[in-house]
Parts: sequence; structure tokens; C-alpha cells
Amino acid sequence: MTVESGIYYDSAKLHVLNHKGPHLSVRGPLNIARPVQGWPVIVQAGASEPGRQLAAETAEVVFAASSRLAEGQAFCADVKGRMDTLERDRDHLKILPSAFVVVGETVEAAREKRARLDALVHYESAIAALSIALGHDASRFDPDAPLPDIPESNASKSSRERVVALASRENLTVRQLAQRLGGYSGLAFVGTPQTIADSMEEWLVAEACDGFNVMFPYLPEGLDDFVDKVVPELQRRGIFRREYEGRTLRENLGLPRPHNRFF
Repeated sequence: MTVESGIYYDSAKLHVLNHKGPHLSVRGPLNIARPVQGWPVIVQAGASEPGRQLAAETAEVVFAASSRLAEGQAFCADVKGRMDTLERDRDHLKILPSAFVVVGETVEAAREKRARLDALVHYESAIAALSIALGHDASRFDPDAPLPDIPESNASKSSRERVVALASRENLTVRQLAQRLGGYSGLAFVGTPQTIADSMEEWLVAEACDGFNVMFPYLPEGLDDFVDKVVPELQRRGIFRREYEGRTLRENLGLPRPHNRFF
């Protein structure tokens, strides 16, 4: 046992950094215990080539942006295939695409609710969001015409491709596309509790994700709709927990506690 600057520590159990740099030098032992989780869950976001490689090497959760099933499957296969090359266990990374959930008594009612929400987005704010996503000034476009051809650039490349594909797939005008972008343009489950559960189950079974980062259209009612109506349907199918697995986020995500690399 050693005493230094009034701090007691066991040198056999504390890692001493002995860092020396141009701006800071420190011996470095901490007088606190290792966190319960080992270290906080490491979360990565971004689907670029460097982002995918970073996720495969270091991340434990990925906030993904896949909006279609085939995109999710391709993204998961790519990132987890890189983990195989690195000899990382695939189960040590959870890919969670953002999912916007709008619940209605019928599919038509849910779609009407979504359309009403999109229409509430102020056009000036919406067109700004579209410009950022495209990496191009969209304020000069005819708002009631289809999206014109957008020249490629290095700005917002992946988001540009998603937005152009969305406009083409749903035949949206610039105004409709901008309002969608000003609200939420990614993966959306809009329907009844049963149809939403169907879609979520399809993504899980098809290995397009490991779960979802659920987003709500408004609070508290949007959250209440999901908890009170969708969650029981997911539980009935055996794809959502009825009790928490542990005390920490890491345990409830099914991630192992990392070993102390110094001992």
C-alpha cells in the first residue's frame, strides 16, 4: 500500500499511465473503482466506409439509418462481416436502426396522422433540412414540381442518395419531400399495433437489425401508444422482454462486460 498526495492506492491493482506530453504530464492512477459496466457502452453512428470500419473494430451499438429491409440486410452483413475478419464476436455489436412509429386504430388512420404531422412542418425550415440533406441549395426549386437532378458532391453523400431515392420511390414533390425531411424521412412503421409488430419481426428475422432505436412523433401520447399497444403485441410474439435482464444498459443489451485489459 502506497500513500501519495493523501491518496491511498494499491500499486498492484491500479494502472499507472505515466503519461508525458507537450501539454500534460500525469502519473495517472485513479482512486475510484472500475465502472460496473467495465466501460460505458460504445455507440457509433454513420454509414460511410470509415464509419463502418470503425463500428466493426470498436463499437458495441450502431445507430443505423437503413430505411428499407434490403438496405438493413446489406448494412448488417457488411459490418458484421468485417467483424468476422477482425475475429470479433458478432453478438458483441447490436445494430439498431432508428424507427419512427406512428400507431393508429387502422392503417389508414395512422397514415392520416403521419400526413398531418408532415404538413405541420414550416416550409422554410423544411427546405433548409432538404438543402442540408442534399448538400445543395434547394430554396430555388419549384416546390410543387418533382425533385430536379442534383449534381453529386462530397457533402452529405449518403444522405443525398437516400433523399433522391425516397423522392423517386414515393413520387414526392419538392414541398412534400422537404416536409418529410423537416419531420422524419427514415425508417417508419405507420399502422396498427399488429402491422407494426409484423414489420419489426420481419426486420429481426431477416437479420436486417438487432433491434430498434424507437422514435415517437410526439410526447407523451406517442410513447404511450407504443408502450400500451405495440409492446404487448411484441411480447405476445416472444420478441420483446417481459422483465429486464440486468441492472445496467450493457446487460439489457446482451453485451458482455469487457475484461480489464491491464490485468
